[in-house]
Order: sequence, then C-alpha cells, then structure tokens
Amino acid sequence: MNANELRSIFVDFFAERGHTVVPSAGLIPHHPLAPLFTNAGMNQFLPYLLGEESAPYPRATSVQKCVRVRGKHDDIELIGRTTRHLSFFEMLGSWSFGDYFKEGAIQLAWELVTEKLTLEGDRVWATVHETDDEAAAIWEHQIGLPLERIQRMGADNFWEMGDTGPCGPCSELYYDRGPAYGADGGPAHGGEERYVEFWNLVFMQYDRGADGTLVELPKRNIDTGAGLERMLAVLNDVDSVFDTDVLRTIVAAAERVTGRRYGDDEEIDVKLRILADHARTVTFLVNDGVFPSNEDRGYVLRRILRRAVLRAFQLGVERAALPVLVDTVVELMATAYPDLTRNKDFVVDVVAREEEKFRQTLRSGSTILDEELAVVTDDNPVLHGDVAFRLHDTYGFPLELTREIAAERGIKVDEEGFEMAMADQRDRARSARAGGEADGEATEAYRALLEQFGPTEFLGYRDYEAKGRILEARVDEVILDRTPFYPESGGQVGDTGEISTDTGVFRVTDTTYAVPGQLVRHHGTLVEGEVTAGQEALARIDAERREAIRRNHTGTHLL
Repeated sequence: MNANELRSIFVDFFAERGHTVVPSAGLIPHHPLAPLFTNAGMNQFLPYLLGEESAPYPRATSVQKCVRVRGKHDDIELIGRTTRHLSFFEMLGSWSFGDYFKEGAIQLAWELVTEKLTLEGDRVWATVHETDDEAAAIWEHQIGLPLERIQRMGADNFWEMGDTGPCGPCSELYYDRGPAYGADGGPAHGGEERYVEFWNLVFMQYDRGADGTLVELPKRNIDTGAGLERMLAVLNDVDSVFDTDVLRTIVAAAERVTGRRYGDDEEIDVKLRILADHARTVTFLVNDGVFPSNEDRGYVLRRILRRAVLRAFQLGVERAALPVLVDTVVELMATAYPDLTRNKDFVVDVVAREEEKFRQTLRSGSTILDEELAVVTDDNPVLHGDVAFRLHDTYGFPLELTREIAAERGIKVDEEGFEMAMADQRDRARSARAGGEADGEATEAYRALLEQFGPTEFLGYRDYEAKGRILEARVDEVILDRTPFYPESGGQVGDTGEISTDTGVFRVTDTTYAVPGQLVRHHGTLVEGEVTAGQEALARIDAERREAIRRNHTGTHLL
C-alpha cells in the first residue's frame, strides 16, 4: 500500500461514518496555546477542544501535515539513526466533539485496522491507563481482545495539554512484528522495535484545576492520531519508515545526488536518511511561508536546512543538493498537497539561495581549516580549541565538520578548549552589555548575522539592481543577503540608492562593511511605509553617481 492509498482509505472510512473531512491546516498555527509549528492533528481544533468555540460539526477527520523538532518531542538528533523518528510527518486523525466517546472510538479504530486495512487482529495489542477500567472492559468484552494483550500503563497513557485544562486517559494500539524483532512481553515489557505503536486514542474527559484536582468535563471529546509513515511501515511489513514509498523515493533521489548507495554503509545511510527527512521538512516549511532567519521559526528552518547541506557536503557533494530533493518531494506529494506544485519554483529558489550561502561558509572555513591542520605537528596531533572556535564563531563553520576533517588526518580537536573559548566569549559579551559598550555589542550582533547567513553576495560588478532578502532592518540600516551596492573600500566611497519592498522604501545614503570583506550594511532612512527582516527586496543603486565615482577613482589611480 502506498501513501496516497492509505490517506484515501482512512479519510473515506470516517467520512462514510458521519465525519466531516477537514483539510490539513498550515504548519504555522495561530492559537495562542499552540506550539511553534503544527505538531499534531488536534492543533487546528483547539478552540473546540478547549470549549472556546462550538464545533461546526460533531465529528471530523483529516490528514494533517506536522513538524516536530522542538520541546518535549525534540527528536532531531535521532532522525536517521532510528527506524521511526521524523521531523516532518503526516497525522491521520479523527475527532468527536461531544458526540461518541470511548466505545465509539475503540470500535471505529478496530474496524478500520482489521477490516479495511486487514491487519492481523491477533497481532494487535492495546494499552490503557492504569485507572481506566472502562476502556479495558471495552477492549476485552466488546472487541474481544484477550486480556493478556491489554496492558495497563502509567503516565504514558494519560494525555494532558498542560498543568491545567482538558486532559484524560488514552489507549494506544501496537502491532507485534514478531520474536525476530525483540523480546516478548507486550508494549509494557517488550522491545520498541518489536511492538510498534501506530495509533493513539485520547479520551478527553477531565478538566484539571490549578490545585491538580480532576473534574469531569460536561462535554467529552475524542482525539485520535495515527502517524501515516509508521502505519505504512506496519502495513507493508518493512523495518523502517524510510522503506515506505513516501520516503524511499526521496532516499533514492539522495543516492543520485550524492553518488552513494543506500545499504552499503550505516553512517552513509544515516546521512541519506537525514537528507530525505530534512528535504521534506524544508519544502513544506518554505511552502507554508517560513523563511530562513536567525529567530523563531526561521531559525529552526535554517538549522534543519543546514543540517541537510552539511550531510551532503560530508558525502562529497560540491554542487547544490537540496533543489533536486525539493523537486522530488513536490512530485511525490503534490497529489495530496496541490499547492506544492504552484509554489515549487519559489520554494526551490529560497532553498537554493540559502544552500549556496551556507556552502560559501563551508568552502571558506575548509580553506582556513586546511591551513591550520597543515601546521599541526606529529608529536602533538591536536587542533587547538581556539582555532576550532574561531572557525565556528567567525565563519559559521560547524564543530562537527571540523572534527570530521581533522579525524581524517589523524588529528583530534581540543573540544575542551573550544568550550572554554565559547564561555570566554559569553563572558565578554555580558561584560560589554553591562558596561554599555554599544560598539562591541553591535560587532557581536554582526558576527552572529554572519555566522547564521554567511557573507553578503556582492553583485555590483555586473548589476545595478538585484533582488535579495532582508536579513536585518533597523531605523537607519538594512542588511541584505545579496546586494549590488558597493561598500566603501580601497579608497572608493560606498554606493547610494534605494531598497524597496512591497511595504516600504529605504533610501540608502552610504554603504560600508559591518564585518570587513564579508557583511555589507546599507545606511540610510526609511522614507515610506516599513521594511522588515524576511521580506524580499529590490536593491537599486544610483547608477549615474556610481559611474562618476568610478571615473574619478580610476583617474586618481592613473595620476
């Protein structure tokens, strides 16, 4: 079974049983209690589940795109190293808003699993909360699940949104893959690889007060969620979510881009899986309006994108890797998400530009690292920690890559020295702020921008105007990722002109380097509307002034 088939079977099943089909919400949630990204199917239904609004339908079903990389479920370091962790995934969900409760939820789940999806019922296990006699009785007496395959568990089987508010017990469904995958004993005692959780049924029946007491809700709700990729792995009897069609196709594209074969070497496989997972996440985040930046959602996107680029770089890929993977993601998932096709060119452009900026950082750092490694002596094959820190701090060169390149030459990195240098920098920054050293603080901020975005791409040798993205906007200064404005250097004064966006115009009165030779800043005044970080901008220099200055500068050199 492939992903498109599973989506259809799931949604059609619940639609035929009175559930309204609700499209996936975007990845940027809007409820004040929602997380940074939509990370569960229930996010868009929070107003109904919290009793803030009346649901327009008693039952609902959806296939929700999700991103989960932070907080309680920060799984990013596990991605690629386990068979099931993903940063982007799809959640198959069903809801009842004050309609049916435990009996209906359990019966519907069992019917779908055993009759529509034809999983073997005698391999399905259920867990319930240790106090939930009602759910246990439904599983045993109405479904007919043997008592030995109904296990009672503690906190893991009690769902709560926070310290107060709606909460309740849950029942999780597991599939037994057999003794070849681990010890027996069920989900409570057996191995995770053997007993795979694939569906969670949440029974919201209590309201927790500030004093911790539980009061029965006047209107009880059902919230169920099944990870599409995990369910596909179970249905197709494969060992990993990366062996399902929705991910294996992208892994194959990563094989073509890197020239490496999946299955030959575990460490290479990890990198290929990271490329596949992160390509999906990056594609969907940009498609939903998240752009690389150094704060909030944009920072998370940049972190994920750079993790992917770094893996490609480590596999020896010298050209852009992610645009090809984005194309594959769009082709694979456009049937379920048609807006991917409409926005593909834009997404590819954003991703390609961000990858190239980081590759510039990697190339610059690699050159400097090569020079430093060349002077390390055989009698003390250690790269000083302050060198590794300078690469990280000034050029944004990852410590992980420094460690890997050094190891290839039999050299260790003084990581204790690296941490000490980082701690020293934090202390200096705190002292500068406490002492009111504005210039030092500004320099630190510019270095942080350089580390996050890489050097400004200068286009002024051939272009008098160019499109770019605003990295930072202040009342008297704008920094772009690429610019045609020549910064003052070598005796030639900086360009003037204007930077315009859909919402405002910034008049540039001078251009200088914020970080010598690397980060360009445009000084001036906002003359119309507003310009903000993340916006696309058109930068246009005063061409006549540039030519006059160039002629004068050339004449001076001749004299």
